[in-house]
Amino acid sequence: MEIIQYREEYKPSFIQFNTDWIVDNFGILEEEDKETFRHIEESLKEGAMIYFAVEKGVVLATCMAKPLDKDGTWELCKLASNKHVPHKGAGSAVFEAAMGWAVNHNAKKLFLLSNSTLNAALHIYEKYGFREVKLDDYEYARGDIAFEYIVDGPAS
Repeated sequence: MEIIQYREEYKPSFIQFNTDWIVDNFGILEEEDKETFRHIEESLKEGAMIYFAVEKGVVLATCMAKPLDKDGTWELCKLASNKHVPHKGAGSAVFEAAMGWAVNHNAKKLFLLSNSTLNAALHIYEKYGFREVKLDDYEYARGDIAFEYIVDGPAS
């Protein structure tokens, strides 16, 4: 398995994996999801990065890191995998790469939104040291849990 930074050829996988995951788990894409998909290139120009786990030409998983503010808060988002092939470890690998991108681009805090029913995703967040935080607004209708990670220093 190889971890690859964004390439235009993998953009459809990013959109499809996330669409499948969201619709399979929650029934509908929200406007915020559609906005993310419509503005991928703009997000990349603003410092974001999307990672892909690829094996033998097949994309297994993807995850995005994007800056949220000038104070060093970054969001890790759109973690999704290919539902048609086994991909053990691919989600963790792209999540770790996205974390590294943010930290190496001066992130002071990493943030993410999720849903408390997604045990596999919650396991990844906890494995990498994220801690739950309470919010007044979870942004997405499906969001009911948020996590943050305070960065100590640059990623190795």
